[in-house]
Amino acid sequence: MISSLRGSVLHVSDDGVVIEVGGVGFSVAVTPQVARTAHLGGELRLHTSLIVREDALSLFGFAEREELEAFGLLLGVTGVGPKSALGVLSSLTVAQIAEAVAAEDDAPFRRVSGIGPKTAKLIVVQLAGKIFAPAGAAAAGRPEAGVGAIAAQVVQALVGLGWSEKVAAEAVAAVAESAPDASVPVLLRQTLAELGPARKEPVGG
Repeated sequence: MISSLRGSVLHVSDDGVVIEVGGVGFSVAVTPQVARTAHLGGELRLHTSLIVREDALSLFGFAEREELEAFGLLLGVTGVGPKSALGVLSSLTVAQIAEAVAAEDDAPFRRVSGIGPKTAKLIVVQLAGKIFAPAGAAAAGRPEAGVGAIAAQVVQALVGLGWSEKVAAEAVAAVAESAPDASVPVLLRQTLAELGPARKEPVGG
């Protein structure tokens, strides 16, 4: 695993850099913010994530460790790939992502290119309780029992009842939108009614 790179910048584009380390040039996809700080011949250090696919090895680089961690969390959201995750971090800081998730506000994510309404809702639901603003960042306070945390509990309850996380998260996101003040029992009951017995997935196949 390539977790970081430090070397001389050989090439810079709007969304990528080539860093020479030990005579080898590494092509790294970065946010526009990182690209603007890179200068030909200058030294650059990045925290990196190596994405392995059948047909390619791709490196994604970030100036701060918190951005790399947020990138990993975004990749865990249903429907979010590396390019979409990088797009979110190109448009929003980690603090802004944390604020939006804590406030159950999917609007900032819907404004990101490549992120549709359903995926934006899933980001809010599936990152609830997982992402927080970096220390010292001007982020909104974390609610003790916000809608995001409640939705996350309901998703886990549905998974325990036999639904897949994807189906559960999508159903909870849809119901929570129309009932933002619902408690865990109420949201669970309404989501179960929405899913119905016909959509329940059998346990153990």
